[in-house]
Amino acid sequence: MPTLSRNTLALTVAASMTTAASLATIGAAQAGDSVDRSDWPGSITVATASQGGTYYVYGSGWANLIADELGISGGGEITGGPTQNMALVHSGDVALGLTTMGPADQALKGESPLAPGMKMDNVCALFPMYETPFSVAALSSSGIDSIDGIPDGARIGFGPAASTSDTYFPAILSELGVDYERRNGGWSDLGSQLQDGLIDVVAFAAGIPIPAVSQLEVQTGVNFIEFTEAQQEKIVDDFPVAPFTIPASTYSTLDHDLRAVSMWNFTIANCDLPEDFVYQVVKLSMENNDRMRDIHRSAANSVPENLKYNTVLPYHPGAVRWYEENGYNIDPSLTRQ
Repeated sequence: MPTLSRNTLALTVAASMTTAASLATIGAAQAGDSVDRSDWPGSITVATASQGGTYYVYGSGWANLIADELGISGGGEITGGPTQNMALVHSGDVALGLTTMGPADQALKGESPLAPGMKMDNVCALFPMYETPFSVAALSSSGIDSIDGIPDGARIGFGPAASTSDTYFPAILSELGVDYERRNGGWSDLGSQLQDGLIDVVAFAAGIPIPAVSQLEVQTGVNFIEFTEAQQEKIVDDFPVAPFTIPASTYSTLDHDLRAVSMWNFTIANCDLPEDFVYQVVKLSMENNDRMRDIHRSAANSVPENLKYNTVLPYHPGAVRWYEENGYNIDPSLTRQ
């Protein structure tokens, strides 16, 4: 290894310090000239889900947007999805994440399947993402075109273990009288298994359009299976979901609106993150919906008007500050004390 002279070393250090100072200046300009960044994290990780799902696309793109605009390093991390993300953010293993209201409620109450009895109460909400529709798909060649048409013992992929889909969809289908063999895996992997005939059905809970399904459409025929009105009503009565319609325009081969149910998703943060940092993250995300939609079109619903769909998690003080400055009221029961 070559030896640096003292002068060369001094110049190298000086150049490094100048570059660091320049980056800090750029970051301060991007985040607002008067922002004190002294307690900001040097890098951030966003907990997402498996590849092939909307969480991974949305979360990784959002992480890159934050990193680019606020002058810090960041990226998305593949995880098991909403349930694991609550645990990772609560513990501080990651700064930011994505979750669904059902798993969030379970985690806050100490009912998470990952850590029964542990109340994950160091997780704060930032902003609404979109609704997660629960939908079912099979290959056209299978002949399966309805919930009642799923044969006994069908091999059904429910997504990653402990994900929103895996937490709720098996119980939903059992409630509707479906007998199945449960399979788990990432959405891309399950899409490949469906195409290869290793499983019969995939039960998705993910933002639409689901990348793995869009890819399947290109490669083979897909049957989109909807709930009947009676089935939808029964699910809404028995589970923390709401009626939802998947528009025909969601997929290239879907020729009619699809009856489904859904659950809301929110971005989350460790509650100990600095208020000014979170304020800038929320400001960036809420004031640039066009750029959020460029990440994934489901972000059309990532707007302050949908704050009301979080009735579970307290909002981070930095988020509350931005909302109140912009005329949005936060329920006092959802403010961090």
